[in-house]
Amino acid sequence: MNRSMAPDRLATLVGDFPRSPAYRGLRQALQELIGDGRIPLGTRLPSERAVTEVLGVSRNTVTRAYADLVAAGFAKARQGAGTFAAVPIDRRRAHDHALHAVGTATSSLDGTIDLNCAAGAATPGVAAAYARALEALPAYLASDGYLPSGLPALRTRIAASYAARGLPTTPEQIVVTSGALSAIAIIARALSRPGDRVMIESPVYSNAIEALRMGGARLVSSPMGDPLGEEGWDLASIEATLRQTSPRAAYLIPDFQNPTGFLMHDTQRVRYAAALRATRTIAIVDETLQSTRLSDAPMPTPFAAHAPDAFTIGSASKLCWGGLRVGWIRAPREHVERLIATRVQMDLGSSLFDQLVVAQMLDADGVLAARRDQLRQRRDAVAQALREYLPDWRFRLPEGGLTLWVRMPHGSATALAADVERKGVYLAPGPVFSVEGGADQWLRIPYAKPEDTLVQAVRVMADAWKANPRDARQHGDGAKRLIA
Repeated sequence: MNRSMAPDRLATLVGDFPRSPAYRGLRQALQELIGDGRIPLGTRLPSERAVTEVLGVSRNTVTRAYADLVAAGFAKARQGAGTFAAVPIDRRRAHDHALHAVGTATSSLDGTIDLNCAAGAATPGVAAAYARALEALPAYLASDGYLPSGLPALRTRIAASYAARGLPTTPEQIVVTSGALSAIAIIARALSRPGDRVMIESPVYSNAIEALRMGGARLVSSPMGDPLGEEGWDLASIEATLRQTSPRAAYLIPDFQNPTGFLMHDTQRVRYAAALRATRTIAIVDETLQSTRLSDAPMPTPFAAHAPDAFTIGSASKLCWGGLRVGWIRAPREHVERLIATRVQMDLGSSLFDQLVVAQMLDADGVLAARRDQLRQRRDAVAQALREYLPDWRFRLPEGGLTLWVRMPHGSATALAADVERKGVYLAPGPVFSVEGGADQWLRIPYAKPEDTLVQAVRVMADAWKANPRDARQHGDGAKRLIA
């Protein structure tokens, strides 16, 4: 199903574009909106006549802007149907390394710096938690060790953490999984049938795209707002997408969205939840970054408080350690048995020993606060390095999460990622985080590594950026110069 964009909505997004000449300014504005996902791929653009009226420009201006957009590969013209948003074919390609493990690409082993993965070394206190878990383990060895819904003590602690945040939850509503990705896959399989539409943010966590696709979902992208603005979510566009596509479910990351770092405030959550109710769309809420707030300001109310039928996903990996493959689902009571039956088809339960470790971590005082202090220092270090070595690059400083979403002033992030990979730095370019490509002037830069490692990586990026004159040529006009 193709979505269409109302002329007034296009005018709002385009804003006050350069008009010397107007056709070029309009084409550049539309190309940017399509490239960073604010106009989703496949969206039918308003007719030339409608754009002429709403923008107050000549018909020839719109005709030429659309034609140049098609020539550059950012639109497709279909005879009798209209003009549809697209991206050049080579910009749909994603680094294989960004979606899959890079083998030995870790700075601690061979001098390379892997910034594909937004994770670092274990939080201080993990080793002690393993020791305490080992002491507790003998009490469970007489059982068969299979716990499809999870360790009761851990489910109780997780339920209590939701209640403390203002979302009453019973342990029976918690299903412990083998990480957050496993939780996404279980929910997708339990909720939908192959071919059902699932709305997903764009840009978004790349592995979530694959997890939902493996469940047979037809993904419908829903664009985030201006990545350098303050609102984060383009709720008007989200509401239009829901009305036009009526998806079965919607995957969203309201807490420090990956990769943009935005935090959805309470009024946005209320409006978003109302839009989901209007189309009977079930929310799959990814809260894996919820506990990474790097300021003292209070967090908004959990999204599920506004959407009682929502499924909420949590994880121990981001604040504790990626090696702890423990995640969980908070589900409406009436769906818990269905989730458990689905997960048994995939695995028989998560590692009991890892669950004991996570239960110890959740009880530990001060461990998570120390981790937040560490992340704050690392975020500030990489931000300062970018300002110093790449002053023309743009980004928002997020209040939490693990990544900066950084815009290059021109050129291809995919090409730059290939260049710096040869110098031992692995990066994930923007197209990795889009359902169908686009966002090729954006890079995700995690700040989970030590400060000196992050600064070194930025220096490598800066050297590659300054040494590559082809990026400057791409900033000019014309299709050939737009595609590296």
